[in-house]
Amino acid sequence: MTEKNILHMLTPHKHVSPFDVNMALDAGYDAVVPYENVELAEIADLVQDVIFSRPPKWGAASGLFFGGNDAILALDMIDAAKKALVPPFGANLFADPAGSFTTAAAMVACVEKLLKDKKDRSLKDTSIAVFGATGVVGYSAAVIAALEGAKVTIVGYSGLKRVEDRAQEMKDRFGVAVNAADGSDTAKQNAIVKDVEVVLSAAKAGVRVLDAAQLKQASGLLVAADVNAVPPSGIEGIDVMDNGKPISGTQALGVGALAIGNIKYQTESGLFKRMIEADEPQILDFRDAFALARTLVK
Repeated sequence: MTEKNILHMLTPHKHVSPFDVNMALDAGYDAVVPYENVELAEIADLVQDVIFSRPPKWGAASGLFFGGNDAILALDMIDAAKKALVPPFGANLFADPAGSFTTAAAMVACVEKLLKDKKDRSLKDTSIAVFGATGVVGYSAAVIAALEGAKVTIVGYSGLKRVEDRAQEMKDRFGVAVNAADGSDTAKQNAIVKDVEVVLSAAKAGVRVLDAAQLKQASGLLVAADVNAVPPSGIEGIDVMDNGKPISGTQALGVGALAIGNIKYQTESGLFKRMIEADEPQILDFRDAFALARTLVK
């Protein structure tokens, strides 16, 4: 038999992500096999089919990737996969639903770098408002920042209950305390950004979250980051290529979607390569993505 690096790519949806397939193959996998409409209850059987079909010494040559667009479900799937492993058999496990873990890691890493280099600050004790925080990227960014000691407020647009439920979920699962805020109209958004130091925009593509007038009212704003590459930008005044460029009319520095995307690309590729090159099986999620992303930001 010939040992090959094989990645089994699982999603609860109709299709796996072509983006992730390309990334995995370009990183060096010999084969990427899609599994679609996968349910949580099916994970254990799939994992054990993977591990028992190969000698234990080949464990690091087998990988399972968990996609979809639900951060908690992806983490539940990776937990189910870990429980299904039977030593000495093993496999690499990597969760990155909708690219959210690596995108969020890249966004927070870019902001952290600017805070350190340009503002003499760290994430710890910095007030951060995350717009679009009920989505997978915003959710993941909020948890990463909160784990680093930031004072995080997550902002939703469909009433307070949904975002409060997300905040409680973060506390229960990750042990972080975040505030919840309703950003469903301009007045509420203004109140949120008035005293905040960092804004992270992770709303739907093509949706303007904050305009120039609102940013000018944020007298303490240090950095604003936007992951939306589809016009109009999520934050007015930030170009997709900006990486530390001053935002007109403010003292804040902007980070755009393609600057973040460059680090995201390197992070996801780097984690795939880590699995391919590993001597022992790896288990990777947003925490590993952030640890790598912060080393990649120049």
